[in-house]
Amino acid sequence: MIRVSVTPDLIRWARERSGLTKDTLVKKFPKFLKWESGEENPTLHQLEDLAKKTSTPLGYFFLSEPPEEKLPIQDFRTVTGGEVKRPSPDLLETIQTMQRRQGWMRDYLIEQGEEPLKFVGSSSLDNNPNEVALRIRRVLKLQKGWAQENSTWEAAFQCLRSETENTGILVIINGIVGNNTHRKLDPNEFRGFVLVDEHAPLVFINGADGKAAQMFTLAHELAHIWIGRGGIFNFEQLQPANEEVEIFCNKVAAELLVPEQELRRHWSKASQHRDPFQFLAKIFKVSPLVIARRSLDLALLNHQKFFDFYQQYLQDERRQKAQSSGGDFFVLQNGRVGKRFGAAVIQATKEGRLLYRDAYRLTGLHGKTFNQYAQSLGFTF
Repeated sequence: MIRVSVTPDLIRWARERSGLTKDTLVKKFPKFLKWESGEENPTLHQLEDLAKKTSTPLGYFFLSEPPEEKLPIQDFRTVTGGEVKRPSPDLLETIQTMQRRQGWMRDYLIEQGEEPLKFVGSSSLDNNPNEVALRIRRVLKLQKGWAQENSTWEAAFQCLRSETENTGILVIINGIVGNNTHRKLDPNEFRGFVLVDEHAPLVFINGADGKAAQMFTLAHELAHIWIGRGGIFNFEQLQPANEEVEIFCNKVAAELLVPEQELRRHWSKASQHRDPFQFLAKIFKVSPLVIARRSLDLALLNHQKFFDFYQQYLQDERRQKAQSSGGDFFVLQNGRVGKRFGAAVIQATKEGRLLYRDAYRLTGLHGKTFNQYAQSLGFTF
């Protein structure tokens, strides 16, 4: 039996990088501790299984020392009382997948003769956040009071997402790595990220995050595109990092979803209500959590009341999520693949300009599943 010589530090690094415990890996690989100590080496087959279990590229195990992995985009994340930990394999793979999609989409649009999107980077930190919010609303063709025209805040979120895609922005919402339900994305690590590009700007929303927060994440990401600054963020308790870009984008997002003047106009009546945030949520068609966060921004309530509400709301949302079903697979794909991106890939495949093999790789869908997804978008082959 041929064994592969692997530096023990690489075995240890793969374990720590994956976040898996020694006990977990020993259950799968009885001799794992001997591999990590250097007493024994794994076979090639065992090393392949270890690479899969720890989400580590197989080639990394043949290096002389562990590589230093860095985020390929600006990091706007923050944690209380410490530095942000190194990115997980799930996060790194997700960003890399989105970069490949964006690269293909950019080339496809240029080949189609599409002009750059003028709104990308059209604003700056020197602008008034309220004015930037107004510019976003105009480009998205959202009339004043647009959210109130929807029956629920969930419907308003779908409206915002749809109009965002209509402008040429790729919108991806996924709570797992690709379609792998065993690799869930951690909302505590990140809520979303933005890849800025003049032809194919892309926003990614962590679908494992609560629905209530996703709407604010999308609005925040739009602000990033307007000022031309990509990056990743996590919003601890919906608070931005103490960084100029994040603070600015939060102000834009807040004004886009809940205009200050309108909120102040309704606050007097709402404050007399038994549940003021729910009362205002019905008016503005955003989640009560977004209303509470906006009220904190405007000093209409103190930090303690907000945090108490925030914790209770999250508990209620987790309980509801646990009781809900997974939903229709092909509806989920519109989030995981992105409706605009998926349609472009399918069209290129149908016209023979993209191989099925490459279409499968770009979408994460294969064979019959890919064809069924195409049919769900109205395509026939």
